[in-house]
Amino acid sequence: MLEGSIIARLEKGGDKFEVFVDEERAYSFKSGLKKDFANVLSVDEVFSDARKGDRPSDAELKKFFGTSDPVAVGEVIVREGELQLTTERRRKLLEEKKARIISLISRNCVDPHTKAPHPPQRIESALEEVKFKVDLFKSVDRQVEEAVEKLREILPIKMENIKIAVKIDPQFSGRAFGILKEFGLEKSEYGKDGSLVGVCVFPAGLQDDFYNKMNKLTGGSVQTKVL
Repeated sequence: MLEGSIIARLEKGGDKFEVFVDEERAYSFKSGLKKDFANVLSVDEVFSDARKGDRPSDAELKKFFGTSDPVAVGEVIVREGELQLTTERRRKLLEEKKARIISLISRNCVDPHTKAPHPPQRIESALEEVKFKVDLFKSVDRQVEEAVEKLREILPIKMENIKIAVKIDPQFSGRAFGILKEFGLEKSEYGKDGSLVGVCVFPAGLQDDFYNKMNKLTGGSVQTKVL
């Protein structure tokens, strides 16, 4: 086996087709993070058994892929087939993706009764209870939607935005503008005294972050009102 490479495998019509790929680039391509297929293959060859070095004929490749070009065939194998990720890398990637899903749910969803976000620990426990399985190659955004649907079986939860009017004293308005943009600043205007007035719309789960940042910047002088 080529050093630092893994095997990508696809079965078609009962036949097996394999290529050696760079683990990092192949995962990035398959998961949609890398848009082009450049430098994904470790070697421009297609195998019927990569470890033994057995190769299919050009006729077999053309029959199933419409071409015998190894790069074109390899792209199909990586996109549609299975990556033989190392155990350690698969574990690490699953943990990272799960953490992102939990974070997004906690930041973007609330209990519709209290309007408060669910803590990440509660989200994680609930996902385990409903036996939600993280998909290594499906997008995080898609899985957040699927996870929320599952969580509704045991938790009062929904995605919700909150709209907050805010007024910043003149001495903080310049530095505050960039932070407000992060929190979905919809409209803003400066008063004659230089104060900044605006309206922010953002996921309700981010309320604590919003208030913490505003209070830290202004020393607690920020004025807010939920609309």
